Amino acid sequence: MKQFYMKQKIFSLTGKFTVKDQEGNDVYLVDGSLLRIPKTFSIKDTAGSEVALITKKIFSFLPKFFIEVNGHELLTIKKEFTFFKARYSIDAAGVEVQGNWWDMDFKVLQHGEVVGKVNKEWFSWGDSYKVQIVKDEMEQLMIALVVAIDCVKADQAAAASAGGAT
Repeated sequence: MKQFYMKQKIFSLTGKFTVKDQEGNDVYLVDGSLLRIPKTFSIKDTAGSEVALITKKIFSFLPKFFIEVNGHELLTIKKEFTFFKARYSIDAAGVEVQGNWWDMDFKVLQHGEVVGKVNKEWFSWGDSYKVQIVKDEMEQLMIALVVAIDCVKADQAAAASAGGAT
């Protein structure tokens, strides 16, 4: 089982951060376009090749994010219409998330089999996540999924603070 660690920099306006392996080596670079429309996050390997892309759909009544891995759209994360608590769904062929993904404590299953786990590291500065990969072929999808869910959470927090400021 492989383990990766993601730590976002709180005060970074560029949206750039790295994903490290358990030895502390950089494995992926996440490059976000926070100030550009549509909002995107590109995930590149150490050679600089893009392995995944997360894009927020701009003309949508409710927020929707698309995840591409190696040029193929694999997942869609979309907000569902509710009156009280925000709820999101993940559409993918055979992929589901079980657990509390809002608090970043969940496992990812493909056709009922666990392929990875995500846990938030609580005693750290900024958002830090431990990502465990059970199936090697799911590595890039798992990294992209964690980045996308974190982006969804940040969008929700920004919308909530903007709504409370009026």
